[in-house]
Amino acid sequence: MAKQTDHISVIDYLTGERLSEQKYEYVAGQVYAMAGAKINHKRITRNLSSLLWNALQDQPCEPFVSDMLIKTAPDHFRYPDVVVVCNDDPSQDDYVRERPLLVVEVISETTRRTDKTDKRLEYIALPSLLEYMLVEQTIAEVTVYRRSASWQPSYYYLGEEVLLESIGVALRVEDIYERVENGDLAQWRAELLAKKASESSDPSA
Repeated sequence: MAKQTDHISVIDYLTGERLSEQKYEYVAGQVYAMAGAKINHKRITRNLSSLLWNALQDQPCEPFVSDMLIKTAPDHFRYPDVVVVCNDDPSQDDYVRERPLLVVEVISETTRRTDKTDKRLEYIALPSLLEYMLVEQTIAEVTVYRRSASWQPSYYYLGEEVLLESIGVALRVEDIYERVENGDLAQWRAELLAKKASESSDPSA
C-alpha cells in the first residue's frame, strides 16, 4: 500500500472515500492507497463471499467483500478482504461498520507483515470480533485466530474443514481455493485424478 504523507482528519477522509475511485485505508491521520489484487486473490475472495453468502442467506449476518470500511479505532479504518457483520451494528454510516464478527484477509507478499501484525492486533482488539482468518495465495494454508482459543492460531490444509465458530459455518479448504492455481493445488488435483483413475480401472472398487 502506498502512503500519502499529508495529515488529514477522519471527517475529511470519510468524505473523500465517498468520492474517490481509489480506496484508501486510514491510520492515525495518514491514508494508504489499496493496491490492486492478483487473480488468485480475487478468486479466493469470490469463493469466500459466495460460500458465506449461501450459508448466511436466512441469517441476520452477511458477508461483504473488499469495499466495506471497518472502524478498528477512532482514528483507524480498514478494508478487509472479506468481513461478516450483523444487522445490529451500531454504525450510523452506511459506508462503515463497527462490530464485525469475522474478518478475513488474503495474504500477499506485500501485505503479509501488516496482515499478521498491525491489522491482526487492531481486529482482535474489537470486542465484537470472534475470529480472524488469514488465507495464503501461494500455498494452500488457512490460519484462524479465535477469541475462544485466546487468539492462538489454528492451521488448516487441503482435505480438511474449517469450522467458523463465529457464524456456525464449516468450509472445506478445497472450496476456499476453487480455481486457484499454485503448487499445492496442482499436486492436490493431480492426486485426486490419479485416485479416480485407479478406482475406475479397479474392477473390485
